[in-house]
Amino acid sequence: MTDSTPKLDRYDRKILQLLQADARLSNQELADRIGLSPSPCLRRVKRLEDTGLIEGYRAMLNARALGLKLMAFIQISMDRHTPDRFDQFEAQIASYPEVLECHLITGHDADYLLKVIVDDMDGFQRLLLEKITRIEGVTGVHSSFVLKSPSSRTALPL
Repeated sequence: MTDSTPKLDRYDRKILQLLQADARLSNQELADRIGLSPSPCLRRVKRLEDTGLIEGYRAMLNARALGLKLMAFIQISMDRHTPDRFDQFEAQIASYPEVLECHLITGHDADYLLKVIVDDMDGFQRLLLEKITRIEGVTGVHSSFVLKSPSSRTALPL
């Protein structure tokens, strides 16, 4: 933990673990599971939210059930490594709902690694040719398609 990270006791950690597994737990259920009364439990959750350790609550959707069957990782190479070029690329990528994650990376020939999801290969082609490759500064694209995801988590280790 860094100096700016709030100190977490066992109750805080348990709250975070339980909410990562099921954010729909009521305050009463959460309090019962960690062994606190509801009021102190609610205060702790509020503090975790206020300090930014809890950023929000989301529903996890079934991509396949929604027809989103093709996931890919795309490595992007840029022509220039300037803050303006990166800012422009990142702003454009952020507007594409198909892009689940965007990471500025080191150690490869690529500058960015994108995780994308689309309905099928036609959807991937549209994303790639009509959007990503048209962003100013993109000079190279290398795609890898996900065949299977034997492990996929959203919960952080505490």
